[in-house]
Amino acid sequence: MKSESSTPWQATSGVRVALYSHDTMGLGHTRRNLLIAETLARSELAADVLLISGARHASRFELPRGVDCVTLPALAKETDGAYGPRTLRMGLDDLRSLRSATIDATLRAFEPDVFVVDNVPRGALDELLPTLSRLREGGRTRCVLGLRDVLDDPAVVAREWRDRDTERTIEDLFDAVWVYGDPTVYDVAAACAFPGSVRAKLEYVGYLDAGERMTHAISPEACHPGVVLGTVGGGQDGVRLAEAFVRAEAPQGVDRVLITGPDMPTAAFERVLAHASTRPDLTVLGFDPEPTRWLRHASRVVTMGGYNAVTEVLAFETPALIVPRVRPRREQWIRARSLARLGLVDVLHPGRLTPDALSSWLASPPARPNARGRVDLNGLERIPPRVAALLTTAPTRSIDMSRGWCEPAPLS
Repeated sequence: MKSESSTPWQATSGVRVALYSHDTMGLGHTRRNLLIAETLARSELAADVLLISGARHASRFELPRGVDCVTLPALAKETDGAYGPRTLRMGLDDLRSLRSATIDATLRAFEPDVFVVDNVPRGALDELLPTLSRLREGGRTRCVLGLRDVLDDPAVVAREWRDRDTERTIEDLFDAVWVYGDPTVYDVAAACAFPGSVRAKLEYVGYLDAGERMTHAISPEACHPGVVLGTVGGGQDGVRLAEAFVRAEAPQGVDRVLITGPDMPTAAFERVLAHASTRPDLTVLGFDPEPTRWLRHASRVVTMGGYNAVTEVLAFETPALIVPRVRPRREQWIRARSLARLGLVDVLHPGRLTPDALSSWLASPPARPNARGRVDLNGLERIPPRVAALLTTAPTRSIDMSRGWCEPAPLS
């Protein structure tokens, strides 16, 4: 068992970091945590990092030495925001209990020095509350909430934070809040009127530079430089964009590659493949563990507006058309509009999505954005020093366990 110590970090100290992501739709949360994990493992911390992911495909990513992954029984989120089991034939309450027990057992065995929770403070369906309460009562593990740059429409965020008692959760159970973004693009604390107790722990660390992953990529570089790339995240909610992309017309002599993601419904994937079979200029891929190898040399990209897709566009300064999701959250729309106002991307509302609209954009002169001169992309550089600093400070005070933190919220 590791000894509890508040002495400053040293290179031989055996730092352990656990990163949780609930992953009920798409791969964005896991891919964001994977960037952080790789950075911590390769930094002077030489940390051992354990990913705890709700994404079934998380274990298919190439992991460097010092990083490993535990995948949870999968939840699915429908387009209306409702949760349900993805594959197991069991009740939702039982599945939540199973996931919660798996998380707690994993962290009891791993004993992390720092535990980073991605975007959902209490976890999916409050599955983290028992573990967070135990860690806080134990007083040795520092807990961090990592937030993406945009959460949702501010009115929705305010309602959800009130209903889920998020302010008190952060106040009692977390030592720090890191926003993986740049307030000059979107100031989430101001837009959502975060209270003082949250702002006191909050820091904008900058966007996470996906280009850093390619510096150490295990996979070889993709072929066909100069292609027009289409991506739709995990694919569950990207069917309309994928079908419009394969039916659009690219300039003569330009090849296209579409990455559908692993969660596109089978019938839709087969329709896309059938259409692609008639187009020699079009290649369709399913799951690709390293889509950035395509984006790095693409001439332009058509993509949805998820955090990872957008930060990859910024990192490689690729001319991009963003067709964001607007349901069940408006996060992607807000992010895309914020970047469009800075002249860094073009945006098409999904209500106006047609093959002709994509063809028109592909035929227009590309404008390569100067993102690195205008957006803070230094988040990965800042995270290892922040972890080291956490290990030199006392954790947030222990909570009063009589306040009922282990009681989960009702399922909805």
